Amino acid sequence: MKKFISVLFNLFVFVSMVSAVRAQVNTKYDILLKGGHVIDPANNINSIMNVAVADGKIARIDTSIPASEAKKVIDVSGYYVTPGLIDIHVHCFHNSPVKSYQISVIADHHHFSSGVTTVVDAGTSGADTFESFKEVIDRSKVRILAFLNIAAPGMGPAEMEPPEFNVKRAVETAKKYPDNIVGFKTAHYFEISTKRRFDAAHPPWASVDSVLVAARLAGLPVMYDAHPKPPEGGYPARSLRELLLEKMRPGDIFTHIFYRGFPVVDKNGMVNPDVFKARERGVVFDIGHGQAAFAFKYAIPAIKQGFPPNSISTDLHIGNVNGPVLNMANVMSKFLNIGMTIEDVIQCSTTNPAKTINRPELGNLSVGSTADIAVLKVLTGDFGYTDCGRGKIKGDKKIQCALTLFGGKVVFDISGISYPLWQDIPKDDRYWQRPPQEW
Repeated sequence: MKKFISVLFNLFVFVSMVSAVRAQVNTKYDILLKGGHVIDPANNINSIMNVAVADGKIARIDTSIPASEAKKVIDVSGYYVTPGLIDIHVHCFHNSPVKSYQISVIADHHHFSSGVTTVVDAGTSGADTFESFKEVIDRSKVRILAFLNIAAPGMGPAEMEPPEFNVKRAVETAKKYPDNIVGFKTAHYFEISTKRRFDAAHPPWASVDSVLVAARLAGLPVMYDAHPKPPEGGYPARSLRELLLEKMRPGDIFTHIFYRGFPVVDKNGMVNPDVFKARERGVVFDIGHGQAAFAFKYAIPAIKQGFPPNSISTDLHIGNVNGPVLNMANVMSKFLNIGMTIEDVIQCSTTNPAKTINRPELGNLSVGSTADIAVLKVLTGDFGYTDCGRGKIKGDKKIQCALTLFGGKVVFDISGISYPLWQDIPKDDRYWQRPPQEW
C-alpha cells in the first residue's frame, strides 16, 4: 500500500510538473502588469488597464488579459503605469579641465530609480569631444541621447569664444551619429552675470547665429540657454523678444523657463505676452530645473495664468543631485503640487519630450514599441519642496517610482512588487542562487 501511495504521489508530482512546463510553453507574454491606472497620452489612454510585454516590446494593452497567459504577473493595482520617462536636460559627461565645469552625473546611478529610461545630455560635449562621450553612451544601461554643443570642445570656457563655434564640424558630427545626436545646444555665451562686454570679436548673437546655421544644415532643433542683456559697448540689446520671436524656429527649445534671469514672468507676477506668442509659433518651453534655474515665484503664477511648461526636465548634475533637484520624480512632484494634473505632468515627461527630440518611438505604450515603462505611486502626506532660491512650498502629494522596465526587463523595483514572498518560493526553485545579470 505504501509503495502504491508513493507511486501515485510521484505520478501526481510528474503530472503537475508537466502541466507547469506546458503552461510556460503556452504563455504569450513575458510580463503582465495587471490592474494599474495606465496614463499614455500618445494613445489617449487614461484608465485601469493591463499591459502585457513580450520579447522586450509592448504586446497588448487591454482591460482583461488572463494571468495564465504570462510567465510573470505583477499586480500594480493602485499604481500609475506610464511610458518610461524622458528627461531632455541632464549632464552625464564632462571633459573640461576647469573644476567649475566638471558637473556630470553617472546616468545609470540616478535615472532608473525615478522611472526615467531616456535622458538627453544638454550640450556637455561638442564636436571635439563627442566621440569620447560616445564611449560613455555605449556603456550605459540608460538610453542616452545628446544635444551637441556648438562650441567644439563642449561645455566650458569655449562657449564664450566665437572661434570655437565650428559649424562645419558640428554638422558633420551630427550627421555621423544620427542615432545619438538629436539637436544642438547653445549656452552661457556672455551671460547676464559676466563682467565682459560685447566687442567686435564677441557680438551679441554670435553663439545663437552659429548654432542656427548648424541646425538648418543638419535639419535638427536647437536648445537655447541664452540670456538677455541690455545695450552695451555700442551694441544693441540682446533681448528675449528677439530670441523668441525672430531667432528661434518652430520646434526649437527654450530651457530654464522659470529662471530669475529670463523675463518670462515680470516683477508683478504677470506672464510676458511674448512667450505666449512664441508658443503659438511652435517654440517649446522646457523646465531645466538645475541648481539655479527654477523659482516657485515664477512657476506658480505662470501656471495659474495658463502658461505651463511643454516639458519637465531636471538639468541634473553633481551640483544639484542632493538638492534641490534630487531626481525626475521630485521635480515632477513639484509641478503636481503647484497646480498641474497628474495627466499633464506625465505628458510633459513622456509624449511631449519624445516629440521635441523627434523620437516618436519613445514616450508611448503603443503595441510594438519598446517596453520602457514606469510604474509610479502618488503618495499622500505632508511634504516639502524647495526651489533654487531657497524658497519652499508645502504639498500633500509625492510621486515615487515603484518599478521601472527598460526594454521589457525589470531594472528597478523599490519594494519588490515583481518578487514572490520568500516563503512562497518552491523548494526546488533557484532561490538564493545568483540570477542571470540583467541590470
